Amino acid sequence: MEIYSKGDKNLKITCLAENTSCGEAFGFEHGLSFFIESKGLRLLFDMGQSELFLRNAAVLGIDIADVSIAVLSHGHYDHGGGLAAFLRENGHAPVYVSRHAFRPHYNGTEKYIGLDPALAHHPRLIFTDSVIRLADGVTLYAGVEREKQHELGSFGLTMVQDGAFLPDDFRHEQYLLMEEDGRRILFSGCSHRGVLDIVRWFQPDVLIGGFHFSKLPTDETLAAYAAILDSYPTEYHTCHCTGAEQYTFMEERMSRLHRICAGQTLIL
Repeated sequence: MEIYSKGDKNLKITCLAENTSCGEAFGFEHGLSFFIESKGLRLLFDMGQSELFLRNAAVLGIDIADVSIAVLSHGHYDHGGGLAAFLRENGHAPVYVSRHAFRPHYNGTEKYIGLDPALAHHPRLIFTDSVIRLADGVTLYAGVEREKQHELGSFGLTMVQDGAFLPDDFRHEQYLLMEEDGRRILFSGCSHRGVLDIVRWFQPDVLIGGFHFSKLPTDETLAAYAAILDSYPTEYHTCHCTGAEQYTFMEERMSRLHRICAGQTLIL
């Protein structure tokens, strides 16, 4: 298990699922899941695409039954595929999910990448469409409608609305902001609405999550995006949909960019 530590901090974040692992003891998959501990609060942010997050949690000695709050960042299988497993293993924690998350989501027009519709009416789901304070210093931002300066597109991801395939508007994406010791730590599962705008909107001290750059060429455009991100004083811990080649390319151009893998713990 790899630990990144900076000073005497109280926020502990363990990656339970990601595209890569930090050692042979941990499984990996195309997905994302974080176990967050802060001042007695145990929170799960995303659940990967399968039960893998449970197996990695067991290796790390983490009991998912201890989670008091769960958040699903958006309605894609690689973040919510483990939802049924979580509801089975944890019998009490509410799961906060966007009211748009169970819309049919596709990659193109053939590959379904949404959530299991059989879970849409589970009694422990709390549907969101606004800003919600989950606990002291913990705020969930759903239904974010702010000005966009950088339109990156949907990269072929679609939704079904009124029987037609349309580019996904990503209204089902929500963000978790934790304010800890005077710092703002933002969790953004895939940053589908555009990481350049998300950083501008929230101005976090730390951003944790994917950038959804994996389909971008490593060229002057990506270099410009890296420069924009680096112009903020934000510390970035990225993973999953950022892309391995894209990460290496940006790491050479950014001063505060770090990679996360399954089994890794961050103490911030």
